[in-house]
Amino acid sequence: MKTVIMVAAHKQFPMPKKDGYMPVLVGAVRNYRPEINYQRDDDGENISVKNPNYNELTAVYWAWKNLKDVDAVGLVHYRRFFFDSKPYSLENVISIKKVNQLLQKYDVILPKKRNYYIETNYSHYIHAHHKEPLDKTREIIQADYPQYLVKYDEVMKRRKAHMFNMFIMKRDAFESYCAFMFGILGELEKSVDISNYSVQEGRVYGYISELLMDVWLETNTYKYTEVTWGQLGSKNNIKKAISFLKRKVGIKAKTHF
Repeated sequence: MKTVIMVAAHKQFPMPKKDGYMPVLVGAVRNYRPEINYQRDDDGENISVKNPNYNELTAVYWAWKNLKDVDAVGLVHYRRFFFDSKPYSLENVISIKKVNQLLQKYDVILPKKRNYYIETNYSHYIHAHHKEPLDKTREIIQADYPQYLVKYDEVMKRRKAHMFNMFIMKRDAFESYCAFMFGILGELEKSVDISNYSVQEGRVYGYISELLMDVWLETNTYKYTEVTWGQLGSKNNIKKAISFLKRKVGIKAKTHF
């Protein structure tokens, strides 16, 4: 099995030396860095220009349309990886050998779920971001993807979700996921006006996509497993706590650091 795990990055950064990892420069069409020898997301068919709104999903789209000679595709981030063991370091990122062993039994590998404890996925989102795009997403699913509506409503009411746009998928699952996700986001682009959104809130399609993962996963019959994930460097726990308290008193605050 040929497996490629993309590492989405917008700048030069230390990368894993293990086989199977492919650093991808996201937003490359707006981020000309000839000194960075990464795969660019503006090569071939692409949506690189949409990176300010789609985040790391421009790498996913690039792989969907151009990376055809692989059996499994994954996405991690330059500071956030799946790990084989602690301590969390580039030397301990999950090996392709371990990934391929898991893919003998499962179709999808995901990070362990994030638990919001006292908030639902829906309330957490609208306390941090503009509400309209998430409500429009439900309308799009109801109209164009009705088979996903039951799971969408269930996921919104839960307090846990697979977040971060991290995954490793067999090719058929990856094709299904991309068709579903980019189909919805394409319609959402036509339905909401984000011209007055801040730079942070302009990343709306990337944020929405995180909540679509479980909707897609649970509606279909793909088998999945969860593995340990971790972040390199500071986790900004103090900033996260302050942002959480702001959101609880009705002040929109950053959720991604």
